[in-house]
Amino acid sequence: MALLSRFASSQFGSKILKPTSILSSSERRRFFSSSSDETLTIETSIPFTSHNCEPPSRTVETTASELMSFFRDMVLMRRMEIAADSLYKAKLIRGFCHLYDGQEAVAVGMESAITRKDCVITAYRDHCTFLCRGGTLIEVFSELMGRRDGCSKGKGGSMHFYRKEGGFYGGHGIVGAQIPLGVGLAFGQKYNKDPNVTFSLYGDGAANQGQLFEALNIAALWDLPAILVCENNHYGMGTAEWRSAKSPAYYKRGDYAPGLKVDGMDVLAVKQACKFAKEHALKNGPLGFLLGRGAECLIEHGKLSIYYLHRTYPDLKAGHECKKRKDRWKNCCVSVAKLQVLVWVVFDGEEGALIFFGCSGLAFILLLPASLGLLYCCFSWGFGSSASDISGVAVTFSHLFCFLKASVLFEDILLVILSIILEMDTYRYHGHSMSDPGSTYRTRDEISGVRQERDPIERVRKLVLAHDISTEKELKDIEKEARKEVDEAIAKAKESQVPDPSDLFTNVYVKGLGVEACGADRKEVKATLP
Repeated sequence: MALLSRFASSQFGSKILKPTSILSSSERRRFFSSSSDETLTIETSIPFTSHNCEPPSRTVETTASELMSFFRDMVLMRRMEIAADSLYKAKLIRGFCHLYDGQEAVAVGMESAITRKDCVITAYRDHCTFLCRGGTLIEVFSELMGRRDGCSKGKGGSMHFYRKEGGFYGGHGIVGAQIPLGVGLAFGQKYNKDPNVTFSLYGDGAANQGQLFEALNIAALWDLPAILVCENNHYGMGTAEWRSAKSPAYYKRGDYAPGLKVDGMDVLAVKQACKFAKEHALKNGPLGFLLGRGAECLIEHGKLSIYYLHRTYPDLKAGHECKKRKDRWKNCCVSVAKLQVLVWVVFDGEEGALIFFGCSGLAFILLLPASLGLLYCCFSWGFGSSASDISGVAVTFSHLFCFLKASVLFEDILLVILSIILEMDTYRYHGHSMSDPGSTYRTRDEISGVRQERDPIERVRKLVLAHDISTEKELKDIEKEARKEVDEAIAKAKESQVPDPSDLFTNVYVKGLGVEACGADRKEVKATLP
């Protein structure tokens, strides 16, 4: 008892034994920070809007340290982009330059939900995404100013940042060209059995490109772990979305593919959406929102046999797997004539059967005894292989005959795997590029209104202050430190050397070509390039 009294009278003990409700804000902050970084539950600013899927929960779990990390990262990115603006106007940066200020929550929120083993590919507004993937400020400013210490050795400039070791595959200058490349990365992941995903980012202007739909179709057709992210900042160059798209609901553009509209100015909403997309991509390969994957749920329950009949729709996955893996599925049939046998097998046993068939009249003959006997069998009418070879859309007739006692629907048994589109509703404060003042097609009041009401940094600042994680002074100190880091990086980047003219020919071919070129048809023709 005496020991407890001495402890209570000590400076440390008085803090510990004092009820937390009467501690000051700074005392509460120090008290809780000394303990474990406990989970905070925060609701997103607005609900998710979904297409062909159930949206994720609005309730997001985070921690004090994660919120502080979000604030630091976004403040650093904002300062970096403002500095790039000044360097461009001082003519230290040449060529094209597209700034990301206002959209920082998309890059930071996405990165918090994935790992460096996941791949990211984006368009030309790429500085902040590169930083999230492990790049440094010195690499950023060196590349912007065309110096050797840049991430692309000074030869790429603003639009062509790259960091393979961080899973970042660019920076691409052609509108929409990165989308099929991203699907190609996803194909490589599936081919190599790599349990990761690829995020392909593009803008609302690129959402009208034909290659987007081609890539989406292939991603769905080949079951690729591809997640398409539309960063909708509402202006493609100088054209508002309502002037360029009849339907600006970009998350619905996949038609058959699920979509999710996200508040791209809320870093926690972006985190939740990307986590949701990745989990489903890895589970369902890449993303499906029906009730169960055929092969998996059937094996698990063990009470439903698969019968695959000739000329059925191969994209219906359970039947497709059945055909390929006869060692696993014992009841495969290639003759429609065996349908009668299947029905009587079901009649005599307790096991159910899922029967795929084509355009055979025998199937319809068997519907009557199956229905009269309340047999545990489900008939599905497919289209034939030609349809599935050219489209990822699982279009089937509504002629679904289900005689399971529980009246199970077709979608409850099979899963047709689809990609997903995430639409990030965000906003850029600068113009499209440095040559665009950004005020000819929108008003200054519109820009200032977004800054005041939706700014991603200010939103996190309010959360940090509301939960007594930090003080206003400490947050301002972080902003000062960000300015210092950026200024130091610029100074070091200016000291970096410009590339030598001979570097122009490096990294063009895998094995290197040097500075000589030989004629393709005549070996004696040889030209030395300057």
